[in-house]
Amino acid sequence: MYKLPVSLVAVLLSLSCLAGAAETKAERDARLKWFREAHFGMFIHWGLYSVPAGEWQDRKDHGEWLLLQSKMPLSEYAKFAGQFNPVKFDAREWVRLAKNAGMSYLVITAKHHDGFGMYPSDLTDWCIKSTPFKRDPLKELAAECRKEGIRFCVYYSIWDWHHPDYPARLQGNDIATGRPDKARYLEFMMGQLKELTTKYDPDLFWFDGQENGLVWNPGVAAKGIAELHSLKPGLIIKDNWGVNNGSDYEVYENRIPDAALKKGGDWETCMTMNQHWCYNKNDQNWKSTEYLIRGLVDCTSKGGNLLLNVGPTSEGLIPGPSIERLEAIAKWTKANGESIYGATASPLGELPWGRATQKKGKLYLHVFQWPGDGKLFVPLANKPGKVALLAAPDQALPAASSNNGLTITLPTEAPDKIDSVVVINLDGPVPQPTTLEPLAPSFPN
Repeated sequence: MYKLPVSLVAVLLSLSCLAGAAETKAERDARLKWFREAHFGMFIHWGLYSVPAGEWQDRKDHGEWLLLQSKMPLSEYAKFAGQFNPVKFDAREWVRLAKNAGMSYLVITAKHHDGFGMYPSDLTDWCIKSTPFKRDPLKELAAECRKEGIRFCVYYSIWDWHHPDYPARLQGNDIATGRPDKARYLEFMMGQLKELTTKYDPDLFWFDGQENGLVWNPGVAAKGIAELHSLKPGLIIKDNWGVNNGSDYEVYENRIPDAALKKGGDWETCMTMNQHWCYNKNDQNWKSTEYLIRGLVDCTSKGGNLLLNVGPTSEGLIPGPSIERLEAIAKWTKANGESIYGATASPLGELPWGRATQKKGKLYLHVFQWPGDGKLFVPLANKPGKVALLAAPDQALPAASSNNGLTITLPTEAPDKIDSVVVINLDGPVPQPTTLEPLAPSFPN
Protein backbone atom coordinates (compact mmCIF):
# COMPACT_ATOMS: atom_id res chain seq x y z
CA MET A 1 0.00 0.00 0.00
CA TYR A 2 2.84 2.40 0.84
CA LYS A 3 5.14 3.44 -1.99
CA LEU A 4 8.45 4.91 -0.95
CA PRO A 5 9.78 7.95 -2.82
CA VAL A 6 13.33 8.30 -3.99
CA SER A 7 15.41 8.35 -0.82
CA LEU A 8 15.32 11.65 1.00
CA VAL A 9 17.39 10.61 3.99
CA ALA A 10 20.69 11.54 2.37
CA VAL A 11 19.18 14.82 1.28
CA LEU A 12 18.08 15.59 4.83
CA LEU A 13 21.49 14.78 6.23
CA SER A 14 23.12 17.04 3.68
CA LEU A 15 20.91 19.91 4.78
CA SER A 16 22.38 20.22 8.27
CA CYS A 17 24.20 23.34 7.21
CA LEU A 18 20.92 24.84 6.00
CA ALA A 19 19.23 23.97 9.29
CA GLY A 20 21.82 25.99 11.12
CA ALA A 21 21.88 28.89 8.67
CA ALA A 22 21.12 32.09 10.51
CA GLU A 23 18.09 34.07 9.42
CA THR A 24 18.37 37.79 10.06
CA LYS A 25 15.73 39.54 12.13
CA ALA A 26 14.65 41.51 9.05
CA GLU A 27 14.23 38.30 7.05
CA ARG A 28 12.25 36.65 9.84
CA ASP A 29 10.05 39.73 10.28
CA ALA A 30 9.29 39.77 6.54
CA ARG A 31 8.44 36.06 6.52
CA LEU A 32 6.13 36.31 9.54
CA LYS A 33 4.55 39.65 8.61
CA TRP A 34 1.25 38.26 7.34
CA PHE A 35 0.89 35.89 10.31
CA ARG A 36 1.49 38.67 12.84
CA GLU A 37 -1.09 40.90 11.17
CA ALA A 38 -3.74 38.21 10.62
CA HIS A 39 -4.78 37.48 14.24
CA PHE A 40 -7.72 35.29 13.18
CA GLY A 41 -7.84 31.98 11.33
CA MET A 42 -10.06 28.96 10.71
CA PHE A 43 -8.98 25.49 11.86
CA ILE A 44 -10.67 22.51 10.15
CA HIS A 45 -10.60 18.97 11.60
CA TRP A 46 -12.03 16.69 8.95
CA GLY A 47 -11.39 13.04 8.17
CA LEU A 48 -12.66 9.47 8.46
CA TYR A 49 -13.42 10.03 12.16
CA SER A 50 -16.33 12.25 11.07
CA VAL A 51 -18.18 9.16 9.75
CA PRO A 52 -19.09 7.68 13.18
CA ALA A 53 -19.72 11.26 14.37
CA GLY A 54 -18.43 10.51 17.86
CA GLU A 55 -20.34 7.28 18.46
CA TRP A 56 -18.81 3.83 18.80
CA GLN A 57 -20.35 0.92 20.69
CA ASP A 58 -21.54 2.27 24.06
CA ARG A 59 -19.77 5.65 23.89
CA LYS A 60 -20.91 8.90 22.31
CA ASP A 61 -18.03 11.18 23.27
CA HIS A 62 -15.38 10.13 20.74
CA GLY A 63 -13.49 12.53 18.50
CA GLU A 64 -10.54 12.37 16.12
CA TRP A 65 -8.74 10.00 18.57
CA LEU A 66 -11.41 7.33 18.03
CA LEU A 67 -9.01 4.72 16.66
CA LEU A 68 -6.74 4.90 19.70
CA GLN A 69 -9.35 5.41 22.41
CA SER A 70 -11.80 2.74 21.21
CA LYS A 71 -9.03 0.14 20.75
CA MET A 72 -10.87 -1.10 17.67
CA PRO A 73 -8.90 -3.17 15.13
CA LEU A 74 -7.37 -1.03 12.39
CA SER A 75 -9.07 -3.23 9.81
CA GLU A 76 -12.42 -2.20 11.33
CA TYR A 77 -11.52 1.50 11.32
CA ALA A 78 -10.44 1.19 7.67
CA LYS A 79 -14.06 0.45 6.72
CA PHE A 80 -14.90 4.11 7.33
CA ALA A 81 -12.99 4.94 4.13
CA GLY A 82 -15.67 3.20 2.10
CA GLN A 83 -18.35 5.29 3.86
CA PHE A 84 -16.65 8.67 3.47
CA ASN A 85 -18.37 10.45 0.60
CA PRO A 86 -18.76 14.21 1.33
CA VAL A 87 -20.85 15.05 -1.73
CA LYS A 88 -22.10 18.25 -0.05
CA PHE A 89 -18.59 19.65 0.39
CA ASP A 90 -18.34 23.11 -1.14
CA ALA A 91 -14.89 24.71 -0.87
CA ARG A 92 -16.30 28.05 -1.99
CA GLU A 93 -18.82 28.08 0.87
CA TRP A 94 -16.25 27.11 3.50
CA VAL A 95 -13.88 29.87 2.38
CA ARG A 96 -16.76 32.34 2.15
CA LEU A 97 -17.68 31.60 5.77
CA ALA A 98 -14.09 32.10 6.87
CA LYS A 99 -13.61 35.34 4.95
CA ASN A 100 -16.97 36.73 6.01
CA ALA A 101 -16.09 36.07 9.66
CA GLY A 102 -12.91 38.09 9.22
CA MET A 103 -10.50 35.14 9.16
CA SER A 104 -7.25 35.70 7.29
CA TYR A 105 -5.93 32.13 7.10
CA LEU A 106 -7.24 28.58 6.98
CA VAL A 107 -5.59 25.42 8.36
CA ILE A 108 -6.97 22.00 7.36
CA THR A 109 -6.00 18.50 8.47
CA ALA A 110 -4.11 17.03 5.52
CA LYS A 111 -3.24 14.01 7.70
CA HIS A 112 -4.30 13.43 11.29
CA HIS A 113 -3.00 10.80 13.73
CA ASP A 114 -4.88 8.00 11.96
CA GLY A 115 -2.51 8.54 9.01
CA PHE A 116 -5.33 9.02 6.50
CA GLY A 117 -4.49 11.58 3.82
CA MET A 118 -7.22 14.05 2.92
CA TYR A 119 -5.63 14.45 -0.49
CA PRO A 120 -4.63 11.97 -3.25
CA SER A 121 -1.12 11.02 -2.20
CA ASP A 122 1.20 9.34 -4.69
CA LEU A 123 2.90 7.50 -1.83
CA THR A 124 -0.01 5.53 -0.35
CA ASP A 125 -3.57 4.36 -0.99
CA TRP A 126 -4.49 5.22 2.62
CA CYS A 127 -5.92 8.54 1.52
CA ILE A 128 -8.88 10.15 -0.21
CA LYS A 129 -8.29 7.87 -3.22
CA SER A 130 -9.72 4.95 -1.22
CA THR A 131 -13.08 6.64 -0.68
CA PRO A 132 -16.09 6.99 -3.01
CA PHE A 133 -15.23 10.71 -3.07
CA LYS A 134 -12.77 11.04 -5.93
CA ARG A 135 -12.19 14.79 -5.69
CA ASP A 136 -9.26 16.56 -4.05
CA PRO A 137 -10.61 18.77 -1.21
CA LEU A 138 -7.22 20.33 -0.51
CA LYS A 139 -6.83 21.40 -4.13
CA GLU A 140 -10.30 22.94 -4.15
CA LEU A 141 -9.76 24.75 -0.84
CA ALA A 142 -6.32 26.02 -1.84
CA ALA A 143 -7.76 27.44 -5.08
CA GLU A 144 -10.66 29.17 -3.30
CA CYS A 145 -8.38 30.56 -0.60
CA ARG A 146 -6.11 32.17 -3.18
CA LYS A 147 -9.09 33.54 -5.05
CA GLU A 148 -10.40 35.19 -1.88
CA GLY A 149 -7.07 36.36 -0.45
CA ILE A 150 -7.01 33.82 2.40
CA ARG A 151 -3.71 32.16 3.35
CA PHE A 152 -3.93 28.38 2.79
CA CYS A 153 -2.20 26.24 5.43
CA VAL A 154 -2.05 22.53 6.21
CA TYR A 155 -2.02 20.47 9.40
CA TYR A 156 0.15 17.35 9.36
CA SER A 157 0.49 14.77 12.13
CA ILE A 158 3.91 13.26 12.76
CA TRP A 159 2.14 10.44 14.57
CA ASP A 160 0.79 7.76 12.27
CA TRP A 161 -1.35 4.98 13.73
CA HIS A 162 -1.70 3.28 10.35
CA HIS A 163 1.74 3.22 8.76
CA PRO A 164 3.54 -0.11 9.36
CA ASP A 165 6.90 1.62 9.86
CA TYR A 166 5.85 4.13 12.51
CA PRO A 167 7.79 2.95 15.59
CA ALA A 168 4.95 3.19 18.15
CA ARG A 169 2.64 0.76 16.39
CA LEU A 170 -0.86 0.51 17.87
CA GLN A 171 -1.79 -2.74 19.58
CA GLY A 172 -4.89 -2.82 17.40
CA ASN A 173 -2.94 -2.55 14.15
CA ASP A 174 -3.90 -5.91 12.64
CA ILE A 175 -2.87 -4.83 9.14
CA ALA A 176 0.86 -4.19 9.51
CA THR A 177 3.40 -6.97 9.11
CA GLY A 178 7.12 -7.14 9.83
CA ARG A 179 9.04 -4.85 12.17
CA PRO A 180 8.66 -1.06 12.02
CA ASP A 181 11.51 0.78 10.29
CA LYS A 182 11.93 4.33 11.56
CA ALA A 183 14.13 5.43 8.66
CA ARG A 184 11.55 4.22 6.15
CA TYR A 185 8.78 6.06 7.97
CA LEU A 186 10.80 9.28 8.01
CA GLU A 187 11.38 8.88 4.29
CA PHE A 188 7.66 8.40 3.71
CA MET A 189 6.73 11.34 5.90
CA MET A 190 9.17 13.71 4.21
CA GLY A 191 7.87 12.48 0.87
CA GLN A 192 4.33 13.47 1.86
CA LEU A 193 5.47 16.84 3.17
CA LYS A 194 7.23 17.48 -0.12
CA GLU A 195 4.03 16.46 -1.96
CA LEU A 196 1.94 18.87 0.08
CA THR A 197 4.41 21.70 -0.47
CA THR A 198 4.72 21.26 -4.22
CA LYS A 199 1.08 20.38 -4.94
CA TYR A 200 -0.70 22.94 -2.76
CA ASP A 201 1.91 25.64 -2.02
CA PRO A 202 0.82 26.15 1.62
CA ASP A 203 1.87 29.26 3.51
CA LEU A 204 2.18 27.41 6.82
CA PHE A 205 2.68 23.86 8.14
CA TRP A 206 0.90 23.11 11.41
CA PHE A 207 2.70 20.05 12.81
CA ASP A 208 1.09 17.95 15.54
CA GLY A 209 1.85 14.72 17.37
CA GLN A 210 4.38 15.12 20.16
CA GLU A 211 5.97 11.70 20.06
CA ASN A 212 8.97 12.12 22.35
CA GLY A 213 11.52 12.02 19.59
CA LEU A 214 10.65 8.59 18.19
CA VAL A 215 10.97 10.03 14.68
CA TRP A 216 10.80 13.82 14.72
CA ASN A 217 13.47 14.66 17.31
CA PRO A 218 14.91 18.21 17.36
CA GLY A 219 17.83 17.38 15.05
CA VAL A 220 15.67 15.63 12.46
CA ALA A 221 13.04 18.35 12.74
CA ALA A 222 15.58 21.08 12.04
CA LYS A 223 16.81 19.26 8.93
CA GLY A 224 13.29 18.50 7.76
CA ILE A 225 12.24 22.11 8.20
CA ALA A 226 15.33 23.19 6.24
CA GLU A 227 14.20 20.90 3.41
CA LEU A 228 10.76 22.46 3.41
CA HIS A 229 12.24 25.96 3.42
CA SER A 230 14.39 25.01 0.45
CA LEU A 231 11.16 24.20 -1.42
CA LYS A 232 9.38 27.33 -0.18
CA PRO A 233 11.58 29.89 1.60
CA GLY A 234 8.65 31.90 2.98
CA LEU A 235 7.03 28.92 4.70
CA ILE A 236 5.98 29.35 8.34
CA ILE A 237 6.32 26.33 10.64
CA LYS A 238 4.36 25.37 13.73
CA ASP A 239 6.31 22.53 15.36
CA ASN A 240 6.20 20.85 18.75
CA TRP A 241 9.89 21.26 19.43
CA GLY A 242 9.91 25.01 20.05
CA VAL A 243 11.31 28.05 18.31
CA ASN A 244 14.92 27.10 19.01
CA ASN A 245 14.61 24.03 16.77
CA GLY A 246 13.16 25.61 13.64
CA SER A 247 9.61 26.36 14.74
CA ASP A 248 8.32 29.90 14.25
CA TYR A 249 5.72 30.24 17.00
CA GLU A 250 4.15 28.67 20.06
CA VAL A 251 0.62 27.28 20.35
CA TYR A 252 -1.79 27.10 23.27
CA GLU A 253 -4.67 24.63 23.03
CA ASN A 254 -8.07 25.87 24.19
CA ARG A 255 -6.49 28.45 26.50
CA ILE A 256 -5.15 31.97 26.24
CA PRO A 257 -2.04 32.95 28.21
CA ASP A 258 -2.51 35.32 31.13
CA ALA A 259 -0.31 38.05 29.65
CA ALA A 260 1.62 39.00 26.55
CA LEU A 261 4.66 36.83 25.91
CA LYS A 262 8.15 38.21 25.91
CA LYS A 263 8.68 40.94 23.34
CA GLY A 264 9.03 39.42 19.90
CA GLY A 265 7.43 36.08 20.81
CA ASP A 266 4.91 34.83 18.25
CA TRP A 267 2.03 32.61 19.36
CA GLU A 268 -1.43 31.33 18.60
CA THR A 269 -4.32 29.87 20.56
CA CYS A 270 -6.26 27.12 18.80
CA MET A 271 -9.79 26.80 20.16
CA THR A 272 -12.83 24.61 19.62
CA MET A 273 -16.35 26.02 19.44
CA ASN A 274 -17.71 23.14 21.53
CA GLN A 275 -15.84 20.31 23.30
CA HIS A 276 -14.52 18.42 20.26
CA TRP A 277 -12.19 19.22 17.38
CA CYS A 278 -13.95 16.96 14.86
CA TYR A 279 -17.68 16.52 14.31
CA ASN A 280 -19.50 14.89 17.21
CA LYS A 281 -23.25 14.93 16.68
CA ASN A 282 -23.98 14.62 20.41
CA ASP A 283 -21.78 17.52 21.53
CA GLN A 284 -24.06 20.53 21.95
CA ASN A 285 -21.92 22.26 24.58
CA TRP A 286 -21.21 25.32 22.44
CA LYS A 287 -19.17 28.32 23.52
CA SER A 288 -21.06 31.59 23.31
CA THR A 289 -20.41 34.22 20.64
CA GLU A 290 -19.36 36.54 23.47
CA TYR A 291 -16.72 34.06 24.60
CA LEU A 292 -15.34 33.69 21.07
CA ILE A 293 -15.26 37.40 20.18
CA ARG A 294 -13.65 38.32 23.47
CA GLY A 295 -11.21 35.46 22.95
CA LEU A 296 -10.16 36.97 19.61
CA VAL A 297 -9.69 40.36 21.26
CA ASP A 298 -7.84 38.82 24.20
CA CYS A 299 -5.37 37.09 21.87
CA THR A 300 -4.80 40.23 19.81
CA SER A 301 -4.29 42.37 22.92
CA LYS A 302 -1.47 40.05 23.95
CA GLY A 303 0.16 39.92 20.52
CA GLY A 304 -1.20 36.53 19.45
CA ASN A 305 -3.65 34.89 17.04
CA LEU A 306 -6.87 32.92 17.49
CA LEU A 307 -7.28 29.80 15.32
CA LEU A 308 -10.96 28.91 15.69
CA ASN A 309 -11.98 25.36 14.84
CA VAL A 310 -14.87 23.85 12.89
CA GLY A 311 -15.54 20.13 12.55
CA PRO A 312 -17.40 19.33 9.31
CA THR A 313 -19.67 16.30 8.92
CA SER A 314 -18.82 13.33 6.75
CA GLU A 315 -21.22 14.81 4.18
CA GLY A 316 -19.00 17.87 3.95
CA LEU A 317 -21.15 20.35 5.89
CA ILE A 318 -20.02 22.72 8.60
CA PRO A 319 -22.48 22.27 11.50
CA GLY A 320 -25.24 24.85 11.88
CA PRO A 321 -24.19 26.09 15.35
CA SER A 322 -20.69 26.78 14.01
CA ILE A 323 -22.14 28.75 11.11
CA GLU A 324 -24.35 30.75 13.48
CA ARG A 325 -21.32 31.75 15.53
CA LEU A 326 -19.21 32.58 12.50
CA GLU A 327 -21.96 34.83 11.16
CA ALA A 328 -22.33 36.57 14.53
CA ILE A 329 -18.57 37.11 14.70
CA ALA A 330 -18.73 38.50 11.14
CA LYS A 331 -21.06 41.31 12.27
CA TRP A 332 -18.58 42.32 14.96
CA THR A 333 -15.45 42.13 12.77
CA LYS A 334 -17.07 44.14 9.98
CA ALA A 335 -17.64 46.99 12.43
CA ASN A 336 -14.48 46.61 14.51
CA GLY A 337 -11.91 44.79 12.37
CA GLU A 338 -9.72 47.89 12.21
CA SER A 339 -8.84 47.27 15.87
CA ILE A 340 -7.72 43.68 15.14
CA TYR A 341 -6.04 43.25 11.75
CA GLY A 342 -2.51 44.61 11.76
CA ALA A 343 -2.85 45.65 15.40
CA THR A 344 -0.19 44.94 17.99
CA ALA A 345 -0.25 44.10 21.69
CA SER A 346 -1.57 46.45 24.32
CA PRO A 347 0.88 48.94 25.89
CA LEU A 348 -1.23 49.02 29.05
CA GLY A 349 -1.25 46.86 32.14
CA GLU A 350 -4.36 45.65 33.90
CA LEU A 351 -7.63 46.94 32.47
CA PRO A 352 -10.55 45.93 34.71
CA TRP A 353 -13.07 46.81 32.01
CA GLY A 354 -11.57 44.96 29.01
CA ARG A 355 -8.55 44.95 26.70
CA ALA A 356 -6.57 47.27 24.39
CA THR A 357 -4.87 46.95 21.00
CA GLN A 358 -2.83 49.49 19.07
CA LYS A 359 -1.61 50.69 15.70
CA LYS A 360 0.66 53.57 14.83
CA GLY A 361 -1.01 56.71 16.16
CA LYS A 362 -4.07 54.88 17.47
CA LEU A 363 -5.04 53.06 20.64
CA TYR A 364 -8.16 50.88 20.63
CA LEU A 365 -10.02 50.30 23.88
CA HIS A 366 -12.13 47.15 23.91
CA VAL A 367 -14.76 47.77 26.58
CA PHE A 368 -16.25 44.48 27.80
CA GLN A 369 -17.71 45.95 31.02
CA TRP A 370 -19.49 49.24 30.30
CA PRO A 371 -19.00 51.59 33.29
CA GLY A 372 -22.18 52.31 35.20
CA ASP A 373 -21.24 55.94 35.79
CA GLY A 374 -20.28 56.51 32.15
CA LYS A 375 -16.64 57.25 33.02
CA LEU A 376 -13.91 55.09 31.49
CA PHE A 377 -10.49 55.52 33.08
CA VAL A 378 -7.44 54.70 30.93
CA PRO A 379 -3.93 54.64 32.46
CA LEU A 380 -2.47 56.56 29.51
CA ALA A 381 0.15 59.28 29.82
CA ASN A 382 -0.01 60.41 26.20
CA LYS A 383 -1.93 63.53 25.29
CA PRO A 384 -4.93 62.32 23.26
CA GLY A 385 -6.20 63.67 20.00
CA LYS A 386 -9.74 62.84 18.94
CA VAL A 387 -11.54 60.15 20.97
CA ALA A 388 -14.57 58.38 19.49
CA LEU A 389 -16.38 55.07 19.24
CA LEU A 390 -15.03 53.07 16.33
CA ALA A 391 -18.61 52.46 15.22
CA ALA A 392 -19.34 56.24 15.29
CA PRO A 393 -16.05 57.94 14.32
CA ASP A 394 -17.64 61.34 13.61
CA GLN A 395 -18.96 61.75 17.16
CA ALA A 396 -16.14 62.86 19.46
CA LEU A 397 -16.25 61.72 23.07
CA PRO A 398 -15.23 64.10 25.89
CA ALA A 399 -11.87 63.14 27.39
CA ALA A 400 -10.06 64.76 30.31
CA SER A 401 -6.36 64.23 31.02
CA SER A 402 -4.85 64.20 34.49
CA ASN A 403 -1.56 63.18 36.06
CA ASN A 404 -2.94 59.68 36.58
CA GLY A 405 -4.30 59.12 33.09
CA LEU A 406 -7.30 59.79 30.89
CA THR A 407 -11.01 59.77 31.73
CA ILE A 408 -13.42 59.34 28.81
CA THR A 409 -17.12 60.15 29.09
CA LEU A 410 -19.13 57.44 27.36
CA PRO A 411 -22.74 57.25 26.17
CA THR A 412 -25.22 55.80 28.63
CA GLU A 413 -25.66 52.57 26.69
CA ALA A 414 -22.95 50.37 25.20
CA PRO A 415 -23.37 50.20 21.41
CA ASP A 416 -22.19 46.56 21.49
CA LYS A 417 -22.99 44.40 24.53
CA ILE A 418 -20.04 42.09 23.81
CA ASP A 419 -17.28 44.57 23.01
CA SER A 420 -17.65 48.27 22.23
CA VAL A 421 -14.45 49.76 20.82
CA VAL A 422 -13.23 53.27 21.62
CA VAL A 423 -10.42 54.63 19.45
CA ILE A 424 -7.98 57.23 20.73
CA ASN A 425 -5.98 59.17 18.15
CA LEU A 426 -2.60 60.02 19.65
CA ASP A 427 -0.49 63.01 18.71
CA GLY A 428 2.70 61.24 19.75
CA PRO A 429 3.90 57.69 19.20
CA VAL A 430 1.86 54.89 20.73
CA PRO A 431 3.72 53.48 23.76
CA GLN A 432 5.44 50.23 22.90
CA PRO A 433 4.40 47.05 24.75
CA THR A 434 6.41 46.20 27.83
CA THR A 435 6.30 43.11 30.01
CA LEU A 436 2.67 43.05 31.13
CA GLU A 437 1.20 41.94 34.41
CA PRO A 438 -1.62 39.38 34.10
CA LEU A 439 -4.77 41.09 32.90
CA ALA A 440 -7.91 41.21 34.96
CA PRO A 441 -10.07 38.08 34.56
CA SER A 442 -12.84 39.76 32.56
CA PHE A 443 -12.42 37.04 29.93
CA PRO A 444 -12.73 33.45 31.25
CA ASN A 445 -9.70 31.45 30.07
